[in-house]
Amino acid sequence: MPSFSSPSPPIATHLIHDPRPTPSAQAPLSSSPSIHKTSQVLVQAEPTSTTRIDSRSKPGVEKPVGNSVPGECIDQDVFEQILELDDEDDKSFSKGMVDAYYEQAEKTFEGMDDALAKKDLTALSDLGHFLKGSSAALGVSRVQSSCEDIQYYGKLREGAAAITEAEAIVKITKTLARAREEYAEAKIWLDDFYEDE
Repeated sequence: MPSFSSPSPPIATHLIHDPRPTPSAQAPLSSSPSIHKTSQVLVQAEPTSTTRIDSRSKPGVEKPVGNSVPGECIDQDVFEQILELDDEDDKSFSKGMVDAYYEQAEKTFEGMDDALAKKDLTALSDLGHFLKGSSAALGVSRVQSSCEDIQYYGKLREGAAAITEAEAIVKITKTLARAREEYAEAKIWLDDFYEDE
């Protein structure tokens, strides 16, 4: 099992029992109590650092992972904090969070496809915001960044500049394709991590 050196406290521990209601735009995608608890953690947790894991290797492992391409796909500090929620020899809690993230991401990508076909920029912005938060909670940093771009393109913004609806649709189309690739890369890394546990 890889060992991590960061002793920082888990970012999501307080969120499991967070009394604040989940906003309707961020409602869990399943009625299962364990999925509900996990999805609240995924949506509400925020990253605290910028250290990242290279997608080519797991911590302590120097071999390529699956078919992933070089680049950063997982924020190591955030993922470490998620792993700290697990029991010492049991990774089922963090694995459940990852599985819930997969379900959320795939449903959100489907929703983005539907919204894009309808050119519904408000829905695209909302869905980008939702998946940005879920991705940030697990440290899936590249998907987080792409979804943040989609969120702002849906609001007809690129940085401080205003863009047209037509420009937003073009940018969202390209960014959504990139986000799917980044998600696939992160999924390979995460699947490989849990397979070796």
